[in-house]
Amino acid sequence: MRRAFAGVDLRDLDPFLHMDQMGEVDYAPGEPKGTPWHPHRGFDTVTYMIDGQMQHADSHGGGGLISGGDTQWMTAGAGILHIETPPEYLVASGGLFHGFQLWVNLPRTDKMTKPRYQDVQGDKIPEIELGPGARARVLVGTVNGTSGPVDNVATEPVYFDLHLEPNASYTADLPPGHNAFAYVYQGEAKIGAAALGVARGELALLTHGEALPVTAGSAGARLIVVAARPLNEPVARYGPFVMNTPDEIRQAFADYQAGRL
Repeated sequence: MRRAFAGVDLRDLDPFLHMDQMGEVDYAPGEPKGTPWHPHRGFDTVTYMIDGQMQHADSHGGGGLISGGDTQWMTAGAGILHIETPPEYLVASGGLFHGFQLWVNLPRTDKMTKPRYQDVQGDKIPEIELGPGARARVLVGTVNGTSGPVDNVATEPVYFDLHLEPNASYTADLPPGHNAFAYVYQGEAKIGAAALGVARGELALLTHGEALPVTAGSAGARLIVVAARPLNEPVARYGPFVMNTPDEIRQAFADYQAGRL
């Protein structure tokens, strides 16, 4: 597990709160593990699987299987309990597992909205050619005129998986005013106007401008590129709850303990 935002001031990442790279790992039989039942309130969780499978279920009766290439955008809103585990066959056999989970804050007006899932299978996610040696899978937002299947997200995000062949280049045009980052998960790349070298497992934060130039190294590169509208609101967070004030965090714990999520 890699904590992608480690060491970064979260004020520069608003509305993003947290991102894990899960794997890339080839599990031996019996090694795959998930997370037990746990609550969320006040933000969105975004799961993007590249390899392997994750089974999920929730306290509202929802559930399903997120397989390689799939994405799930879960709006926790007013509150939900859920569990994420590898399927039993994968626990028994082991195998390749790789994915990302991103947490995106909700604006104050949407903190207590009704929970919502958007489960999207991989074959519904468009993959587009961006130029010589460059292509992308678009999960949400619009890239080169192609829109992803996830919709009606409060922070107006763009999220795409960028694949670059060796030494290929691409410049992403991002929405004005959005905060943005790029995370390299394979190979290495030079990113930004200063052509900063970014290695596998490292994050590049866009600090100004709406253009994000990326050039792959000699082995190519794969990157997660994400941008969204900052909320510029106070953030109170504790464990699985993200609200605007400490009193709202205390209320979230009280509601959880009383079985109201």
